Amino acid sequence: MLPTIAVDALGGDDAPGVVVSGAVQAAHQGHHVILVGPSEAIRSLIAKEGASGLPNLTIEDAPEGVAMDESPLAALRRKPRASIRVACELAASGRASGVYSAGHTGASLFAAHAAFGMVAGVERPALAVIVPTRGAGSVLLDAGANADCRASHLAQFGLMGAVYAAVLLKTQDPRVGLLSIGEEAGKGNELVKDAHAALAAMPLQFVGNIDAARWFHGDADVVVTDGFTGNIALKVGEAVVAMMAAKLADAKVGLPAEALGNLHYAKVGGAPLLGVNGLLVVGHGRSTPEAIANGIALTANLAAGGVVSKVAEAVQRVLN
Repeated sequence: MLPTIAVDALGGDDAPGVVVSGAVQAAHQGHHVILVGPSEAIRSLIAKEGASGLPNLTIEDAPEGVAMDESPLAALRRKPRASIRVACELAASGRASGVYSAGHTGASLFAAHAAFGMVAGVERPALAVIVPTRGAGSVLLDAGANADCRASHLAQFGLMGAVYAAVLLKTQDPRVGLLSIGEEAGKGNELVKDAHAALAAMPLQFVGNIDAARWFHGDADVVVTDGFTGNIALKVGEAVVAMMAAKLADAKVGLPAEALGNLHYAKVGGAPLLGVNGLLVVGHGRSTPEAIANGIALTANLAAGGVVSKVAEAVQRVLN
């Protein structure tokens, strides 16, 4: 059977309309989707899309969402039937194989942690984002789940990122690098220096420090950093791509701008939260219907590839 994905219909800047539209696209592509949110509103939006009666698109009622300006933990405590919470519970119960949300990242992380727990031996979860390079792309983690990290966390991120690269990028024996200000082993702050030693002790193809200038040349398949640095690096990269695409469009240069468009976050659709004992993929708050559909497809692909169980197996091999 194809994986069933629970989708947070109230997650995202333009939810629920854009989420329903993307879910309908995904359903037309053959994916099995449960839209989680206020049932009457969702049913009406599905009808406007001309998709009523699709057997692989169903609804699970959840009356409330978590707004972007709310404290995530406090909101989830006040709202036991919040859409992201219900979606994670569907996956925890086995009714869905994974969860996709473009909503409040903090609320998604708390809901997933509460519903799934952590993979045994993993201290912190990490958001893993595919970043385009001159090669097949690289996995960046952490992209924003943990602002403060220890060296042991970064070593575990490297292990989990290597599993993800093997599943999604089909990379055999992925090269793992540590983001730093220079390639020499002694470069970087104390966290980076300690993480270098911790990663070198892992059963990985650790290629040492990766200078930011070399990252996009494809020198590593997995790039590890703390969530504060990773989130800034990711957003700077997105902003540069958007700026270049706009300038090329203004200059009426068609093909390069089109090529830059292929680097847009919408093409990937989201980032999985690795380390929790269940599958959650987090999308961009500004996700379009295309991004939502691609995010659902990514979640289904990771569910079919067994990424959660493979992360758990990799961690257990190290612990044992």
